[in-house]
Amino acid sequence: MARSSDGSRVHMPGAVMGVINVTPDSFSDGGRFLDPEAAVAHGLRLIDEGAEIVDVGGESTRPGADPVGPDEEIRRVLPVVVGLADKVRVSIDTRHPEVARAAVAGGATIVNDVSAGLGGLAAELGVGWVAIHMLGDPRTMQDDPTYGDVVAEVRSFLVERAERAAAAGAAEVWIDPGIGFGKTTRHNLELLAGLEALVDTGWPVLVGASRKRFLGELAAVSDGVEGVDGLTPPDDRREGSVAVAAWAFHCGVRLVRAHDVRSTVQAAQVVG
Repeated sequence: MARSSDGSRVHMPGAVMGVINVTPDSFSDGGRFLDPEAAVAHGLRLIDEGAEIVDVGGESTRPGADPVGPDEEIRRVLPVVVGLADKVRVSIDTRHPEVARAAVAGGATIVNDVSAGLGGLAAELGVGWVAIHMLGDPRTMQDDPTYGDVVAEVRSFLVERAERAAAAGAAEVWIDPGIGFGKTTRHNLELLAGLEALVDTGWPVLVGASRKRFLGELAAVSDGVEGVDGLTPPDDRREGSVAVAAWAFHCGVRLVRAHDVRSTVQAAQVVG
């Protein structure tokens, strides 16, 4: 939960950001929504399920993913952004300024930025911005992630980036601890346990843990199942994803990024 000025806990209503991966290689649904019509139709389903924001991405940021050039990324995402922007608030999941500019011109109003480097651009464009913490880049981030105190280090990094963006004129800034982006399972769990330290910064917090690898590890252990590489598959991680969302909302997180929107909206309603 967030805290009021007298230190008491106050409820902050949570919202759900639905995910559309317009990619051939995303870890959960790569290839399913490469066709713009299929992607827009999926976005409409997410809206019907209760998503208040739809996040459109054209470059996979799974561990080990190869980069995508801005021109190709724009080709993938722009028809989807344009097709949804008059129906729901759209965020563009990118680390490339050219893609952010094109998506905002097409109607996106949030830049969801895994590089945490586009705050000044978001200020210039007059749109919201999410600063996500990541070590290195998707190709290297899981090589050997090391922290002294992961919660303190992530918090410090995000506050510095948020303050810099606000100083540049960004009126809407979010912070995201980057679950799975350069973190081991232990790091992810420590960050989830320490979410109040992020909420207490005063910056609105977004958490995106949906279907991620560490949930596959935990599910495999709890179920006694030996999946591929000791993991349950992404489609079998719904329960863990919803549990994390409920915990995040309980801690005062304002926005959760989710593949399973209906279940996550129900979790928000239960916590609320």
